[in-house]
Amino acid sequence: MESDSLHSLKLLLNEDLYLVPEEIDQFLSPEKTELGKEVKKETTPSYDQAPPVDDSSVADEVKEPIAPIVRGQFAKGILILHEEDELADEVMDMLSKMVSAVNHSMSDVGLLSSEDLKGKSLEDFQAINAHKVIKFGKISHPINALPIPYYQIKTEEETEYLFADSLTQISMDRALKKKLWENLQTLFNIS
Repeated sequence: MESDSLHSLKLLLNEDLYLVPEEIDQFLSPEKTELGKEVKKETTPSYDQAPPVDDSSVADEVKEPIAPIVRGQFAKGILILHEEDELADEVMDMLSKMVSAVNHSMSDVGLLSSEDLKGKSLEDFQAINAHKVIKFGKISHPINALPIPYYQIKTEEETEYLFADSLTQISMDRALKKKLWENLQTLFNIS
């Protein structure tokens, strides 16, 4: 009876029929097929793996920001951006003292040099998710577009910013150290 219905279907359909590989044995056993006829099998994609996706259109539509790698533990979300590629020992010592003077340790902060930010977008920078950003000197990055004058604290989207001269300049100028200290006291609520 089953072969009669298959034979009848053959008269009605002009196109080839394809069976899913898992079902071939269920519908067509060797005694049910006509001798001399070839059974066509179509391979179907396995659902164990996702089908290939054209990444070119997806990449144009949505580009996830890639945060730069921050040096340090960055435990409290305090980010220090500095102009210098490498900080000299005396400048690093001054920075360490400054961080401890505002009741934090160097493990609470993260460091990024101007070189670390090259080629990164503002969205990449914001992906770091810093709570306080202190920028020392000139950084070659779109963060400079933020309208923040030196030695003034500004809040933008839940992040507090303080821009100042380079750490090297501050380490050599007593007046700049004093100006920075006054702003740090305000930024970190120290009386």
